Amino acid sequence: MSLILAVGRRTFTQASHHNSKPLAAPILFHKANMTTAIFKHIDTTAIPQGTKPWVKVDADAASFKLAEHKRSVNNLRGRESEFSTDNSGFAVYKEPSNEKAFTDDSAIRTGYYQEIENLLRKRIPGIKKVVIFDHTIRRRTPDAARTPVQRVHVDQTPAAAEARVRRHLPKDEAEELLKGRFQIINVWRPIENPASDFPLAVIDWRTTKPDDFIPVDLLYPKREDFAKDNDDRGKEVRPDESKWYSTEGYEVRGETMSVAPNEAHKFYYQKDMTPDEVLLLKCYDSWGEGQPQGKDGIAVRTPHTAFIDPQTPADAPGRQSIEVRCLVFYD
Repeated sequence: MSLILAVGRRTFTQASHHNSKPLAAPILFHKANMTTAIFKHIDTTAIPQGTKPWVKVDADAASFKLAEHKRSVNNLRGRESEFSTDNSGFAVYKEPSNEKAFTDDSAIRTGYYQEIENLLRKRIPGIKKVVIFDHTIRRRTPDAARTPVQRVHVDQTPAAAEARVRRHLPKDEAEELLKGRFQIINVWRPIENPASDFPLAVIDWRTTKPDDFIPVDLLYPKREDFAKDNDDRGKEVRPDESKWYSTEGYEVRGETMSVAPNEAHKFYYQKDMTPDEVLLLKCYDSWGEGQPQGKDGIAVRTPHTAFIDPQTPADAPGRQSIEVRCLVFYD
């Protein structure tokens, strides 16, 4: 049995019993330049003709089969300056937060959201307006409402990105802002301990091609009060695992992209990423190459996924992370 498969069979129960106290990542692991891992991609050959695939927002469940592919993953440490949201679609910065535990939803929506807006304005020039519309906390624990997703994907399609602008801004302002450059940027940060367990990998946009991306319906649990309150934050409930692959009680409320495998893809990760670091993932850019307002060489989006790193120590604490999704508009 290969080392990758052996590590990949670590059980969820084992992960949930990890010590939750922050552990300093060994320098030895920081120095590793590369790892090799199994990545899960949509199997486009198994999608029934005339049907549209779906995934669920609250579970690592989908209507399609996943194909496993072994890939090399490059460590970004020491090379962070080579990558930006414009050229590759992602960027890593050291930006400590005043928020540490991320257990108080009101503190996240006030203090932490403001930190994120300040961070974006500091790191990316020309920003006119930031609207934070969503955040998700993922923890590798048995009672967590959201857990890491081990499937290569992009959070929004271009149509879904435009829909977000219209949903979260007044009609006249939205239409005016859509005439200029806008982005959706996901700001990702580990919580409490380094993200050695189930780290996040990204694919350099420059190594993708347009037909790698497959539109997929995003299913949300139905809520009776959604017409009056369309904000899902703080209402997450862990789904019944016996019903993961049933659509009963769900409705389509978004559209994401699954990513087909491609030998040209180059994968990267920030090994043992700490809570003092953030990863900016661009979900969409209206100035991205190939878009109606597109500019040559500007990244459109960032495919990403959780994965199992065979170099992760067996006693590493289970991953905890927060992702904050932001609409970003420019002068």
